Amino acid sequence: MRKGKVTREHILTKAFELASENGLESLTIGMLAKHCGMSKSGLFAHFNSKDNLQVSVLEHANNVFVERVIRPAREQESNSIEQKLKTLLDNWLGWNHSFQGSCMFLDAWKDANSEQDATQQALKKTIAVWINYLQIQIEKGIDTGEFSSTLSPSQAIFELYGLYLSANLFYSIHGEQASYEHFWLGVNRLIEGWKLQS
Repeated sequence: MRKGKVTREHILTKAFELASENGLESLTIGMLAKHCGMSKSGLFAHFNSKDNLQVSVLEHANNVFVERVIRPAREQESNSIEQKLKTLLDNWLGWNHSFQGSCMFLDAWKDANSEQDATQQALKKTIAVWINYLQIQIEKGIDTGEFSSTLSPSQAIFELYGLYLSANLFYSIHGEQASYEHFWLGVNRLIEGWKLQS
């Protein structure tokens, strides 16, 4: 039982590495079996299908996301919601850049309205949870008085996510430094606006 668990964790770690380099859609049981030194039938026994494999990799990626992006912000000593948000955003952009500028979650997104596509539904859930988490932070900022009481949390997140998507595009065209600079210029302007609303 323990050996099986370790094997699955090893497989998912390798699958995550491959998906990070080549995209989730390119990940197949055959490719992964080759990189893990396993037979296709042996790997198939763990996941049963390409869809199950990709969903499992997304779940693994989400755990990595929590460790890289969310946990450091939770553990910082500052009680400032603004500072926590900036830590989250800096970690989030770092997550993006760790995939050569193309976030695994966004790269795999196709049609989240397809009820028959398990991978797209898993992606939709993952991104929705993250958006909700960011919105909760903004709501806390309103409650503590750091942000204006007239601020719309949902609109704030809409605009913030737009900056992230732009940073993703700019990384591909202009490189990491330009992406970073434009992202933070936009974020700082947004946050100052959140404070100034009346």
